[in-house]
Amino acid sequence: MNESTKKYSRELAEHFFRTEYGKIVPVITRYVGVNNVETAEDIIQETLLKAVDNWQQKGIPENPEAWLYTTAKNIALNILKRKKHQKKYQLAETSNIVALEHLQFSNEIILDEQLKMMFTCCHPSISENSQIALILKILCGFSISEIANAFFTTTETINKRLVRGRRQLRENKVSFEIPKRIDEHVVIVQKTIYLLFNEGYSPTQKNELIRFDFCLEAIRLAKILVVNKSIKEKTDCYALLALMQFNASRFKARMNTDNSIINMERQDRSKWNKDLINSGTQYLNQAMRGNQISKYLILATISANHCIAKSFSDTNWLAILLLYDNLLELEDSPTVRLNRAVALSKAKGNKEAIVELENLERNSDIGEHPMFHAVLAEFFKEENEISKTIIHFKKAIALTQNKRDLKLLEKKLMAVVPIS
Repeated sequence: MNESTKKYSRELAEHFFRTEYGKIVPVITRYVGVNNVETAEDIIQETLLKAVDNWQQKGIPENPEAWLYTTAKNIALNILKRKKHQKKYQLAETSNIVALEHLQFSNEIILDEQLKMMFTCCHPSISENSQIALILKILCGFSISEIANAFFTTTETINKRLVRGRRQLRENKVSFEIPKRIDEHVVIVQKTIYLLFNEGYSPTQKNELIRFDFCLEAIRLAKILVVNKSIKEKTDCYALLALMQFNASRFKARMNTDNSIINMERQDRSKWNKDLINSGTQYLNQAMRGNQISKYLILATISANHCIAKSFSDTNWLAILLLYDNLLELEDSPTVRLNRAVALSKAKGNKEAIVELENLERNSDIGEHPMFHAVLAEFFKEENEISKTIIHFKKAIALTQNKRDLKLLEKKLMAVVPIS
């Protein structure tokens, strides 16, 4: 086999490893136990090494996914059989080994085990940072270095989060199962999925690029919630999925060739993904059939209003303002009030919105956030109050940590600074 063929075999093995990682680890964890989830991860790592070696020597198998599943299963069986007689390392009883021997990987089993792993990773005893790290590593197949790069932190920090998360799983004796009171626990899972999506769509750290792969993984995980029969009340599952699809539909129109953000007002709407918008609309309609008004449902409806508008000027800002008023009854937070102020400025004018934001600054810590000053600067700019515009753009620049946002803010500041 020549070098180019070997390289192709290695790349293909790594591709299948990445796409199948989050499917295999949860299934193997079922047999080795939550206490040994790292063992399950090691098994998949060994599977990749075997795949690279085998595929380079013998060629790509006819069914690469099945080859990976079978190899991972055999490695797991060898480990369980080898260690079951070692009292110090009893990973499973004989019944687990017998069950694993008869395991047939099916889509239904994979989805069921992935759902269990989601509830496991999002156990209330685990911090949000560790929850997201565990999900990215175990369910999405991201490497530690990829997670570290996404959050603009060190591999050591991410590794500590993973170690802490796994330790909390052991110490709290978290069961690898779908909780009996599932609707209470699914709220935490939904929150973590949404945090993952937002970290891809609007990174909070010093990350210049939007991670669309994070967004797609969050959507994939949300779909697992939607299709699972154990979850009876799915209004929020539908609404969350709709919200993420609406927002993801604008992804390609948000970025310039130099990786800077394009505001919605200036986006080329022909680049918006119609398939995602249509899918989001279907899920939103399903969510609206329920009797539950929630944060995700309101946010999805707001996003839908943006997606159906033919142009920025055609946006129904009064409807969006009313939706934010409804959202305030569920979540009266500075962030919601900041977003409401944008709708207020479009529906009733900048001056009223400026008064709202100045009151908000006096009664909260919103003034410590760069987005507050960026929004206020835009309002003052439209009112031609240039000195105040400059003040707030400079405050936003001083507070922002995201290089991508910093670049945009500096560009906006230079556009209004008087030429001496």
